[in-house]
Formats: sequence, C-alpha cells, structure tokens
Amino acid sequence: MFSVDLLLNAIIAGILLGGFYAAVSLGISVAFGLLDVVNIAHPVFVILGSYAAYAMNTSLGLDPIVAGLLFTPVFFALGVAVYRIYYNSFEKKGEESLRGLVFFFGILFIVEVVLLLQYGVDYRLVEAAYIGESVHIGPVGIAFRLLVPCLVGMGLTLALYLFLSKTFYGRAIQAVAQDSLALRLMGANPIRIKTLAFGLAIATASLAGALLIMIGPVEPSMNREYIGRVFAIAVLGGLGNIGGTFVAALILGVVESLTSTFYGPSWALAVSFGVLLLTLAVRPAGLFGR
Repeated sequence: MFSVDLLLNAIIAGILLGGFYAAVSLGISVAFGLLDVVNIAHPVFVILGSYAAYAMNTSLGLDPIVAGLLFTPVFFALGVAVYRIYYNSFEKKGEESLRGLVFFFGILFIVEVVLLLQYGVDYRLVEAAYIGESVHIGPVGIAFRLLVPCLVGMGLTLALYLFLSKTFYGRAIQAVAQDSLALRLMGANPIRIKTLAFGLAIATASLAGALLIMIGPVEPSMNREYIGRVFAIAVLGGLGNIGGTFVAALILGVVESLTSTFYGPSWALAVSFGVLLLTLAVRPAGLFGR
C-alpha cells in the first residue's frame, strides 16, 4: 500500500544503497572504462574482500572497514599479478577479445570454488557495534549498516577521482587507452601504467567487499548477482567517468529500492536494466559519456 512515509524511506534507502554500489563499481569503471579490460571476474574479488574482512573480524575482532583497508595492498598486488598474466598471455598477442574474457571467467570460477571449499555454502557475517543501530529523522529510518557503507563509498569515489584528475599517474591512466604513443613521449611506460591501474581497480574490491558483508551476510556464489549491476552502472555513468559512475550508482540504487518496496525484490534488477536500456537508446555513451 502506497504512503508518503514508505516512499521517503525507500528513496533514502536507495540513495544509501547507491553509495555502496558506487564502491563496488569503481574497479569496473577503471578496468573496463579506461583500460578496455573486460574484467568480468571483478565481483568475485569483491566477495573475496568480504571473506577477508570476515576472517579478520572473527579471528582478531577487527572492524570490517579497518580489515578492508589493511587488505588493500594485498589486493593491489593480486591485481598486478593478474594483469601481468593477462597481458603476457592475451593482450600482448592481440587475443584479449574472446580468450581474455574466458580467462576472467576462469578466475571467477576458481576463486568461487576455493571459497566454497574453504567456507562452504553457509552465509557469513561480521559483527561491529554500529551495524545493528539506526537513527530516525521524522518518519525516515536510517540504518547504520547502509549509512556507513554509503559514506565510505563516497569517500572512496572522491579519493579515486582526485587521484585520477590531480596526479601524474592518474592522468596517465586516463590517457593510456587513448594514445599510448603520446604517453611514451611523456616518459611513461603504458604497460606499467595499465598494470598500476588494474592493481588499483582490484584494490577497491577489498574495501567494497568489507562494505558488502556489513550490509548483509554473504556466500561465495553471490558474486553473480553483481556482474550485471557493476557493468550496468559503469556503462550508464559513461565509461571511465568516476563522477558519472557515482551518479549512476545512486540512480540504480533508488530505482531498485523503489521497485523492491512497491513491487517486490524480484523485479528490482529487471527494472534497473530497463532504465539502462532506455538511457542507452537515448544516449548510447551513457549519461556522462563523451
């Protein structure tokens, strides 16, 4: 039944969810949007980040966000290693289109199977003093398990935007997919820049995974639920546009929340992709694409 209070709560919940979606999608925006690397395995790295936060939370009592930050260098190194294998095996030989995609599919299933063997199919969750708390502003209830991931997602988006726009390496990452020769003339190695960028993209998955397990319990196969979402957000916001990615994530979060509230959660993802298709029909480059 429709009510104004229900509508307000759905919109606020959607905005908070969108902030989290932004954190999950930033790595795809960098890898796919700026490097032309279709890393379809990105969501499984997010799930891996969730389990890393879970392991630190249960064994050492670490806050999940702190655990996510601590694992960021580990995930960066993992991203560097994955890209070096991808480059030497596929991109260097000009076979990245199909075989490279199969490579990332293989990584997705390998990581998922390893997590299943280690943790089983049971859902896992973390504990923190603020996760079960909420605050009410009039008729609107704001759950901290959504508010904290949204704020962290906003901070991560801002940090990545400033890095890409204000630093030499950030501008080099933006330029590498456009003109590698010009980048070489500036004294930068395109492959090294791409390796740095891909490592950075995977590093964001560590923190995004910690945020995911704060919102709700996770299990290894959940990564498949986010494959479509992250690519939809990256395309909707304009490939490689960090600010556009954040706005697109908010739009998707609000649309999913409204749909789930008034029509049921089973329709949420379908309506979200409907919005994406409608936008692309009007503006193929996405909302903020050039």
